[in-house]
Amino acid sequence: MPQSMTTSQRFHGWLSDHPDEQILRWIFRSIVAVTVAALAADLATGQGWISAPDPASSLTETRQASPGLDLPAPSILAPWLPGGDKRLAPLPQPDGAMAKPMTFELVGGGKLMATGTITPGISEAFAAEIGKRGDYIKTVVLNSPGGSVTDALAMGRLIRERKFATEVEAGKYCASSCPLVFAGGVERRAGDKAAIGVHQVAAISSASAAPRDEMDVAQRISARCQRYLGDMGINLQVWVHAMETPHDKLFVFKRDELTSLNIVTAAPVAGPAPAAPAPALPAPKIRS
Repeated sequence: MPQSMTTSQRFHGWLSDHPDEQILRWIFRSIVAVTVAALAADLATGQGWISAPDPASSLTETRQASPGLDLPAPSILAPWLPGGDKRLAPLPQPDGAMAKPMTFELVGGGKLMATGTITPGISEAFAAEIGKRGDYIKTVVLNSPGGSVTDALAMGRLIRERKFATEVEAGKYCASSCPLVFAGGVERRAGDKAAIGVHQVAAISSASAAPRDEMDVAQRISARCQRYLGDMGINLQVWVHAMETPHDKLFVFKRDELTSLNIVTAAPVAGPAPAAPAPALPAPKIRS
């Protein structure tokens, strides 16, 4: 063909030289080739032969007014609660010291008072406190609305390593990720009307996060927490209650559940002793 031919003229010339059957065969082979290439790329990503975006990086953590666990859980795992569970309590709204980063104070009886929110990085401050005063500490006393699950796990494992007991005093509470810290105690005690409760993680996913990526993240979080609770001797039904409870509610364990699920391992901590009744006065003698 002359070199001055346009692309359109060349294409029409090619069509005139090829029967319809060959053209259709060429189109079919092209489609098959593209399909095979797409399937091969998907398989390579799934098998880890080529890198894929980290699913965890595509999820954005939601900060609640009252902090919850700091690892994301996918929206596709919203709890299926039958008709509303009357067991669920409103999530405590911390204020004052409870809303601030957790502080540590060593008091009499070898008790380290741990009060406030488990903020990211607080486990390092806890480890430093243990490094300075560990020889005097026997029990870590918790009063916390929870917070960072990563730090809670680290604190709980350090407590177990040092063989400390844990305690929630009468009328105090340990919520959200705080029970993970509590679980680290070699002996675990709770006072009268002490509230120990759990709920699911709160997070939202970015628009680019695929459902299968969200599921992968959720499975890894679940495996990590379940492995920890199992190591601490806690019945894994505790984690089931957490995953079934909305992040704006709290599943508070009853006294018998604290014992049956092995959350509490020691006798309840006695509260203030009731005032002794006044001694009975002798009956007056009646003279005849």
